[in-house]
Amino acid sequence: MTIIQAAAIGIVAMVLAVQIKALRPEYSTYLILTAGVIIAALGVSRLEVIMETIRAIGTYIHVQNIYIGTLLKMVGIAYVAEFASGICKDAGFSSLGIQVEMFGKLSILVISGPVLLALLETLQRFME
Repeated sequence: MTIIQAAAIGIVAMVLAVQIKALRPEYSTYLILTAGVIIAALGVSRLEVIMETIRAIGTYIHVQNIYIGTLLKMVGIAYVAEFASGICKDAGFSSLGIQVEMFGKLSILVISGPVLLALLETLQRFME
């Protein structure tokens, strides 16, 4: 049911923003930002289910918690960067949105470094 709520909030906000944009463009940006935050809050409410699933997977395949935490951080960075970039682009600041996306990608690359090194070490042990 939550996806229907999120879709309805998004569509209503978009229709209202299009109508308001001709009169007061700054208010349409605020409206879209507010709708985005509400939809993001709906998504955050689903995090507990995702965490339980990841914990269950971790018990089956015996993955260290640091790798699961790193994976969740990377997903979180991707979502936040995409959200912020979309808001910047909707407000007419495409270059700023692209910079936010680039910073998000670089942040994911930095966080994934230890995981990549552990993978390479494991491969090296198998090759010997």
